[in-house]
Amino acid sequence: MNNAIKAMAGGLAGACALTLLHETVRRFVPEAPRMDILGMRSISKIMKGIGEEPPQDEEELHNWSLAGDVVSNSLYYSLAGTGKDAWWRGAILGAAAGAGAVLLPGPLGLGEEPSNRTSKTQAMTVGYYLLGGMVAAAVGYALSGDEEAEEV
Repeated sequence: MNNAIKAMAGGLAGACALTLLHETVRRFVPEAPRMDILGMRSISKIMKGIGEEPPQDEEELHNWSLAGDVVSNSLYYSLAGTGKDAWWRGAILGAAAGAGAVLLPGPLGLGEEPSNRTSKTQAMTVGYYLLGGMVAAAVGYALSGDEEAEEV
């Protein structure tokens, strides 16, 4: 398996871990980030901006949001790559995504409350994205084991 495919597998694993954590915790913790709401707002805003009507059914819009999150986060987290350097790249990517998820929604016109409601919400947001980066790094590192063993 080449390194690009391994990096994409890591990215997908990180994105799935992030989405699974988010979707689980939001059902039980009132202060949990609601990145799904930001995703739904983003889809609606983009579709209206190009003259299209977004899905009116909230469940359908939510599903679109989750799919978009997994695809975009997979691509993003795949930048962690493979090998031992995947660890620091995954940490930086995760922390940067978390900070962006807290700081950017307001200026982008998506509202601040879903990711910025309380200090607990902010910390959870950064932590979720950091976890996603670390899962991507772990998978990228694990999958690169065969090449690193050959180099020795």
